[in-house]
Amino acid sequence: MRRIALLVSLALLFGNQSASATSLSNSVIPRVFTSLALAPEMADPSIIVIDKSNGEVVYEYNSQSMRKPASVMKVLSASAALQYIDPQKRFTTTLSLGINPGSVVINGELDPWIAISRKDAIADHRAWIGFLAGKAISAIKEQSGKNVQKIAIKYSGLYAGDVIELRKYFRAKGVITGAIAVPAGEIGQITGEEIVTTRSPTLTKMVEFALTWSDNLLAERLARLASQSAGNPLNDVGVSTTFHTLLDSFGIEHSDLRVHDGSGLSKANRVTAKMIGDLLIKLRDDPKFSALYDGLPVGGVSGTLVDRFLKTAPEAVGLIRAKTGTLNGTVSLAGYIDSTDRQYVFVVIADQIPKNHAGTAKARATLDRTLGKIASPIIESAPVVPIEDTTTAMSAA
Repeated sequence: MRRIALLVSLALLFGNQSASATSLSNSVIPRVFTSLALAPEMADPSIIVIDKSNGEVVYEYNSQSMRKPASVMKVLSASAALQYIDPQKRFTTTLSLGINPGSVVINGELDPWIAISRKDAIADHRAWIGFLAGKAISAIKEQSGKNVQKIAIKYSGLYAGDVIELRKYFRAKGVITGAIAVPAGEIGQITGEEIVTTRSPTLTKMVEFALTWSDNLLAERLARLASQSAGNPLNDVGVSTTFHTLLDSFGIEHSDLRVHDGSGLSKANRVTAKMIGDLLIKLRDDPKFSALYDGLPVGGVSGTLVDRFLKTAPEAVGLIRAKTGTLNGTVSLAGYIDSTDRQYVFVVIADQIPKNHAGTAKARATLDRTLGKIASPIIESAPVVPIEDTTTAMSAA
């Protein structure tokens, strides 16, 4: 009898703790976020908080107001890339000698990973456009047996920006170049011996990197490649169509979406907090989009959030995964926060703050402190462990 009483007591104890944690979290959130919404540092922001366990909107303020998302736009770019491109896709770029002496051929696949900066290439272990140029000079020198003064380049599957940087490199080395684009179907007819081939990481890894470090060029190129894979043009118009189609496929209202790039740099972009929040809810538990969650920076731990929360809200460190956004006059954050017994999706867009460093810093600190008030490690339901009643045994002894 005493053993049963002990089990009942423990069950009630753990049950009450779980219920208390849940009710505390749900009751606190509206009050906490109302304070954030009314904080002068936030300048009338757009906010939504959604309970991931049931999709219930726990709090919203201006959630359907059209706002400038800044780099939160990358959530759409990453989602589109994962939706329309093979997650294991790797992009190759092959440099070969041309069939004519003094010429080289570059056959690419619009590799978004190729760096145009040597510094970025070294820091991120990426192929560099200058690496290809250097290999071309060495190969032509070996072919001709003398110093190289001129190289004819024919290419396919390179971005215009890559071609510009390629020619800059040659010019800096004193090499005159002419670069001619060739249709992909004809490139093989003018290609000779292979010199070198570069290969990107998988699409999944590139998506994670773009989100973690908010890489503007990579996100832009991924968005355009997603557009191309979806059957749309490889430009901003195609990206816009692709994003609208993506949201429509998940049943998300998108009439207020305005797309002018895939990186979030354009101040003409417009989203609603509800739109982004709904997308984050839809994708959270879908294995196809796991790279989206995995790539989000972790508060106080990684990426663009590595220095956040450490001083403003240390209790939130490691409990928030979110995409940051910063433009002159805009601070945004969208992602997931652990709180007591569950996880919440939150989106905050403050795009009317003062256009200076002080305004940005104050808005970030206010936002981070607010999230710290609800962040808490998720409490798992504790198992009831039988406790042996030793009273009888002790008496018998």
